[in-house]
Amino acid sequence: MPLVPDSKDWTWVLQRPCAECGFDPATVTRAALPHRTLAAAGTVRSALGAPAAAQRPDDSTWSVLEYAAHVRDVCRVMGTRLRLMLQEDDPQFPNWDQDATAVEERYAEQDPAVVAVELEQAASELAAAWEQVPVDAWDRPGRRSNGSVFTVWTLGVYALHDLEHHRHDVTR
Repeated sequence: MPLVPDSKDWTWVLQRPCAECGFDPATVTRAALPHRTLAAAGTVRSALGAPAAAQRPDDSTWSVLEYAAHVRDVCRVMGTRLRLMLQEDDPQFPNWDQDATAVEERYAEQDPAVVAVELEQAASELAAAWEQVPVDAWDRPGRRSNGSVFTVWTLGVYALHDLEHHRHDVTR
């Protein structure tokens, strides 16, 4: 069982609240996207200060450190995808295997202090990018390698759910 939620069928994120974390797509606005991005990432970053942040609560659940490294990378990947969507017509995103990245990048072995700084930077850059989206660009498309189509707006809602879901993961 993957430690990261299945992202193959992502469209439900746009249609209904998440039963696990309570994220409700109906509450997301373009104006709130940057602030909510920073708030979710900030909570995850703060959780890195816990004494047991690098310890998994059980064998099938990531540690706070692993979640924080993942959230950092979500911010980076979504920022890259957003830039592609704003610069190119209907770009295809490079594939990103979240589970493979966690293993290859050794999330569990990273330095929490370094991850905290990198997470803050990545979230700040993503929030700034959301603030700078031109009004007429929110419907610009982009595609995953599996053919799933996003718009700038649906990418924003999807990314925010990921961040807020992991905030829930580290605070429960």
